[in-house]
Amino acid sequence: MRIGIFGGSFDPPHSEHQNLVEAAKKSLSLDKIFIVPAAVPPHKRGKTLSANEHRLQMCRLAFSGIEKTEVSDFEMRVGGVSYTYLTCQYFKEKFPDSQLFWFVGTDMLRDFPSWKNPETILSLATLAVCARSEEEDWIEKESRAFETRFEKKFAVIDYHGKDISSTKIRVLAGAGADISPFTGKAVAEYIERNELYKIPFAETSLMMQTDKRKAHSLRVAFLAAARAPSLKISERKAVTAALFHDCAKNLPLDSPCLSGFSAQGVPKAVVHQYAGAYLTEYLFGVEDEEILNAVRFHTSGRAEMTPLEQLIFLSDMLEEERVFSGVEKLRELFWRNQTLDECMFFALKDTLSHLKEKGGEIYPLTQEAYEYYGRLTENL
Repeated sequence: MRIGIFGGSFDPPHSEHQNLVEAAKKSLSLDKIFIVPAAVPPHKRGKTLSANEHRLQMCRLAFSGIEKTEVSDFEMRVGGVSYTYLTCQYFKEKFPDSQLFWFVGTDMLRDFPSWKNPETILSLATLAVCARSEEEDWIEKESRAFETRFEKKFAVIDYHGKDISSTKIRVLAGAGADISPFTGKAVAEYIERNELYKIPFAETSLMMQTDKRKAHSLRVAFLAAARAPSLKISERKAVTAALFHDCAKNLPLDSPCLSGFSAQGVPKAVVHQYAGAYLTEYLFGVEDEEILNAVRFHTSGRAEMTPLEQLIFLSDMLEEERVFSGVEKLRELFWRNQTLDECMFFALKDTLSHLKEKGGEIYPLTQEAYEYYGRLTENL
């Protein structure tokens, strides 16, 4: 019997997971596919996942219509970090005469040498690889590197994945958007019914913004959510701050919502960050000071910003539709290091250069931030 094993967080499962399973079943002539939600994925330790029972139930709903699939709770029953080699051992003992295939994307294929006991995995199963955003000759290049390292071949699933991720779906769900086009109706309804990713008042905040500004806020949240885990920042905090950061951008200062708010002596371009923090706290009820400060200083910056403040400042500046000279260098710095200090320095340097060129007012907090991060990075 030929058995496929598809492990992952599945928080939530979505249409690309389903498409991959269908393609793998056909490409590899599989007799059975096990969907195995992880207890604690090794590469996501420290990241908060939805409760096991929710992820199991979502998987059952997502894959119920696909023949030859079964959702396994093995890794969740075992608990702790879900190492692939242990899961492969379990299925090999259960099906000793079967050929096992472990599904991976090309990103995981490249990272495979760093997995725990990769040689053990390959003695028990064949890696089955699905491409995502790869060049046409990727198979030849990756095969050569893989065979040189492990003296083994991998199988190829004939499917090129689309740009859908569970992270983006969580952001959209938090924003109150319809996620059923990505998850299917049953999973979407389950998520809504159990309020798995709901961020109170985020939808209201976005409704106060123009369509263009709303789209920007979502892109900021996508970027912040993607970078947050590697910085050990709560994804939920990052998404909350991102979705609220421009909530006052399109609101006149004489709005009843801003009754009691004032920001005298603040440049016009900066006022909305303070108004946004005011709304976030007093209208939307957010009490977390770290989130409030991320909103409060997302335009000006300041010295000694927390990692969350830095993340929102930079995500606002570098979301995918921002276009300006030097943006690609900043994006490279954004992803490169364990902290965002160096990226903050060059981002602030660009900001000040732009203001001077345009004759804009330089807010003291921005100048102080630039000098502070300059001192931090002067020896880099």
